Amino acid sequence: MELLPDQLIWEILRRIKKTQDRNSASLACKRLYELEREQREFLRVGCGLNPANSALTSLCNRFKNLAKIEIVYSGWMSKLGKQLDDQGLLILSQLCPALTDLTLGFCTFITDVGVGHLASCTNLSTLKFNFTPRISGCGILSLVVGCKSLSSLHLIRCINVSSVEWLEYLGKLETLQELSIKNCRAIGEWDLAKLGFGWRRLRSLQFEVDANYRYMKVQDRLAFDRWQRLSVPCESMVELSLVNCLITPGGGLACVLGKCRALERLQLDMCVGIRDSDLMNLARESVNLRSISLRVPSDFSLPISMADPSRLTDESLKAIANNCSKLETFKISFSDGEFPSFSSFTLNGMLLVIHRCPIRVLALDHVYSFTDSGMEALCDANFLETLELTKCQEVTDEGLQLVQHFPCLRNLKISKCLGVTDAGLKPLVGIPKLDSLTIEDCPQIGEKCAHGIAKNLLYRQDLSWMF
Repeated sequence: MELLPDQLIWEILRRIKKTQDRNSASLACKRLYELEREQREFLRVGCGLNPANSALTSLCNRFKNLAKIEIVYSGWMSKLGKQLDDQGLLILSQLCPALTDLTLGFCTFITDVGVGHLASCTNLSTLKFNFTPRISGCGILSLVVGCKSLSSLHLIRCINVSSVEWLEYLGKLETLQELSIKNCRAIGEWDLAKLGFGWRRLRSLQFEVDANYRYMKVQDRLAFDRWQRLSVPCESMVELSLVNCLITPGGGLACVLGKCRALERLQLDMCVGIRDSDLMNLARESVNLRSISLRVPSDFSLPISMADPSRLTDESLKAIANNCSKLETFKISFSDGEFPSFSSFTLNGMLLVIHRCPIRVLALDHVYSFTDSGMEALCDANFLETLELTKCQEVTDEGLQLVQHFPCLRNLKISKCLGVTDAGLKPLVGIPKLDSLTIEDCPQIGEKCAHGIAKNLLYRQDLSWMF
């Protein structure tokens, strides 16, 4: 080992991905130990960090070039020792000058004081908080004021982050490229207007409202006026994901949907108030769209006060089919197929998208309008490689047998489908067509019958969903 050049040893260490293996390799000889110490840039610790502050100090002193650190206390109990606290974040800020990416998960001892220590990490560009309940908007503001290079911010279940002055400050800096806010009860759709011209550089937005608090925060007139005055520029937006959001006609997030010219991936999950005009405007502008996922709520999932909503129709799908010539992934889900939904999508509308766009991945969930006729139409889908059917109860054995005639199908998933049986799979046995077959919770399909259809088989039977 002493005769090998440094560059060769660095390349060997770079190919060892598992932390346990790297630790073992570093103990083989003193030279490997020294070089591995210089090369280590990523560290992930959690419940085993005990005592937390002194152990973290030792690690930071050993690995001087740490750029990415994850501290996750998932599954923590008091008997495992005290968690990392504010003093621990001070240690990070002092001993890790190269730190650019930090994740804090389930760190319940950290407060705004500790977050303030991170403001001195001037190279920090990516920051993720997952369930850090003692942090407030004041702590976030002090951090973003110091970290001028911050380009990616994730806030997940930060239930005490209420004030959003930090969002307004980030908007003025115009450095933020990725923003993810999920289940932060005090942050609503209308608060996003405070990002202002920060929308210009934003490439990815993931915004998810806690379903249990979806209707508790009502927009004020000032917030509505702010959206109206703001000509939201979203030229850089590539990925947009909205979950449990309220889409208000003429305001709020409706202003964003029609201005994302670079958009490639769109997810609208249980978004109330979305209209045909919103999707049509989006389709006309987002001609580079490659993936779209729509999960439509049922009428029974909403308060009585939101009666007579505008329904989505095939006009939306027609606009997507006519304008999004690069669309490859198409997913539609109804929240509950037993009840009427906000959508009047028909089989013809869905097939129009499938036939006019190069769809490679098709996933349908609770889509009762998709029948054996739909399966027959897929025989002409020349690009389709992956098909996922979940609770599509109108598909029978006759439709399932048509899979052998799909031109390019490689992956098939059937989940919770009551209309298919072993008889539908038998004609597929022995045909080396599929790379993978997944069968989940289908009561009339046995595991024995599923063998010999695909190179890889995943079979699971849990019928509790039926009861």
